[in-house]
Amino acid sequence: MIYRSKAPLRIGLAGGGTDVGPYSDEFGGAILNATISLSAYASIEPIAEKVITVQALDRKEQQSFDLAPSLPLDGKLDLLKGVYNRIHAMYGLPLTGFRLSTYVDVPAGSGLGTSSTLVVAIVGAFVEMLKLPLGDYDIAHLAYLVEREDLQLAGGKQDQYAATFGGVNFMEFYSNDKVVVNPLRIRSEYLYELGHNLVLYFMGTSRESDAIIKEQVKNVQEKNQQSINAMHRLKEQSYLMKEALLKGRLDEVGEILDFGFEQKRLMAHNITNQRIEAIYQAAKKAGATGGKISGAGGGGFIIFYCPANTRYAVMETLKTFGGEIRNYAFTNYGLATWTI
Repeated sequence: MIYRSKAPLRIGLAGGGTDVGPYSDEFGGAILNATISLSAYASIEPIAEKVITVQALDRKEQQSFDLAPSLPLDGKLDLLKGVYNRIHAMYGLPLTGFRLSTYVDVPAGSGLGTSSTLVVAIVGAFVEMLKLPLGDYDIAHLAYLVEREDLQLAGGKQDQYAATFGGVNFMEFYSNDKVVVNPLRIRSEYLYELGHNLVLYFMGTSRESDAIIKEQVKNVQEKNQQSINAMHRLKEQSYLMKEALLKGRLDEVGEILDFGFEQKRLMAHNITNQRIEAIYQAAKKAGATGGKISGAGGGGFIIFYCPANTRYAVMETLKTFGGEIRNYAFTNYGLATWTI
């Protein structure tokens, strides 16, 4: 048998960064995101040998170990090994070898929640294999614990919940790891228009979000008022975006994104840079009314809102900077698991 799973990546539309503690613990965070038709995949194949093999097929990386209750975390394939270690510690595993294989549709560090989505997919494959009675909140929280506690990776909470629940969600974050996921019932024609007008552009460079997020955390801890005020306004942005989408006021989406882009600059250094600024201004000149750096910033994907038929002129402009336009569609599904 092979136990498989897939989990969707996400586009963050508003409130990015307010899911990161200590801001969310002290002030409460709010984010609006939507999952898209790009995914992370995981497969577990039991084998006769008492060996555990972990492999990232997209990155051509592989390690093998004798069967053991815990695998060494050495900076190589730690997401895969970290999930195994946590699942084994909490639930135990059959005394058999297996091969854990993963694949992600976009490069790591590109800003679409790749790491967290991959962790959710791996958790899902183990849940399928062991028939664990875990609900969506349980799976998302377990994935969060693997990344933030076990592996000590800096970041927030939205990606684990987006990948698990799927769809368009307004998420609220509070102290003591409390998360509330509110699915939004947006009319199909509004979503079609949003998808038509949002251009997803990969700049051709990935980035390490860890340093950016750690600076953001430090700014809140040290009561840097400029950074905190920017995060307050980004939280406000999420409410503005929710109302615009629910009421079909799509002409406001670009301006709301542009408002968020201005605030995001103030949260930490290296969120933007000269190349990002040049791309952003060129896209606006070509007809985009606003945009957003996906994820922590510094590189990866940018989304641009292009009303009417301006998407085509914007795409032609973006091509002059290199990189790649990625096709996608919004999805209403989250984590899926199955056995073959």
